[in-house]
Amino acid sequence: MDYVKAFLVGGIICALVQILMEKTKLMPGRIMVLLVVSGAILGCIGLYQPFVEWAGAGASVPLLGFGNALWKGVMEGVGKDGLLGVFKGGFTAGSAGICGALVFGYLASLVFKPKMK
Repeated sequence: MDYVKAFLVGGIICALVQILMEKTKLMPGRIMVLLVVSGAILGCIGLYQPFVEWAGAGASVPLLGFGNALWKGVMEGVGKDGLLGVFKGGFTAGSAGICGALVFGYLASLVFKPKMK
């Protein structure tokens, strides 16, 4: 049942973003930034973590979850390194996901031979 819940929650988030893309004139990059910032704000006010615990990967995998992870990293960095942690914490928290995206994107490009259009 956890898989079904994660699938439904992630699907609802994606459907809402798709509606936002089609009904507004916002560019996809701005919508992505809006999602990351929204996840950080929801994490800051304490609403996102209970949502992640309930929804699982359906809430932690989309860009909202990335914003929440950045927020948690910044808070840990501030607790550990003070003001310098504001800058270091986000990089530390987001580095594994970004590195994974780069490595797997590169491996996929080797397998599928992308072509420029």
